[in-house]
Amino acid sequence: MLVGICGSICSGRHTVQDYLVREHDFQRLSIEPSTPTSGQLTLPELHDATNNPPFKSFPTVEALLDFATQNWQTNFVTTSIHTTATATTLSHRPFFLLLHIDAPVSIRYARYLSLHSRGTSSTPLSDFVSASEAHLYTPTTNPLALLASKAHLQLLNNSPSLPSLYKSLNRLNILDPARLRPNWDTYFMTLASLAARRSNCMRRQVGCVLIRSNRVISTGYNGTPRHLLNCLSGGCPRCNSASSVGGTSLSTCLCLHAEENALLEAGRERIVQVGISEVVFAKGYYMDEAAERVFREGGVKLRRFEAVVGGLVVLGGDEEGMEGKVNGVNGTAVA
Repeated sequence: MLVGICGSICSGRHTVQDYLVREHDFQRLSIEPSTPTSGQLTLPELHDATNNPPFKSFPTVEALLDFATQNWQTNFVTTSIHTTATATTLSHRPFFLLLHIDAPVSIRYARYLSLHSRGTSSTPLSDFVSASEAHLYTPTTNPLALLASKAHLQLLNNSPSLPSLYKSLNRLNILDPARLRPNWDTYFMTLASLAARRSNCMRRQVGCVLIRSNRVISTGYNGTPRHLLNCLSGGCPRCNSASSVGGTSLSTCLCLHAEENALLEAGRERIVQVGISEVVFAKGYYMDEAAERVFREGGVKLRRFEAVVGGLVVLGGDEEGMEGKVNGVNGTAVA
């Protein structure tokens, strides 16, 4: 694995790099710095402090990537991602994981003063903000800030201390292989979540994928039947009624469940024998206990999907009770 770390100044990039080196035996790689150009940072030593020398330094990102490719079974980490072009080059390999780290400017400024102040004088906040903006938004075409949306994982580093940060990182499990190559559960649940986005139901978006031997048979999402007015356009009076309470008046609901549509779709072009052996779900429902009892009696295994935590994660916050979710919508993968 090659982990690349980018982000704002004094956000903790090098601290996270040191964590990977000390706790997981990663080796540091770096790209030799080029001559500063117009618009780059001018404040002295405006970077996260680190005392660990790199394992190996390279003149170009291509040279670094060649070395990492030849030794792809070794874990490497680099913070030498100062342009979007560098991240793009590294992303050509399936073993590259991009982390983006940020923190509120007040926290980053306090870290900078703690690390880089000289005597009694200090760098004005305005100068720090200007340098931070230049770091993230210069040049205006393909600025470094764009990498936040392309990162595998976005970290908001509010950690008040090093032990707190390490505790949060341990809980996050950055090295989970599913971050680079989704396991079957993640793969199929992502498809189910994508199907859910096609739902036209006003009440709840649900997607379903039918699988046999790790092959997709069909997909489905909830909504009104074919040729009827879509639920979101008023096609289902029950779902569009403000007085309707969840779990009540279900007999008046015109919407088909995602699972129903997936089963119907599976039999549209061929005759199939329905023999569901396992149901994997992402979010709970008010009828969970009743559904579990029916599945148990019918010999169908019911299992809740446990996703790798992704997206934007707060370090040093309340991430302990956080659950990983796929696209924030409901999904079901049925085998």
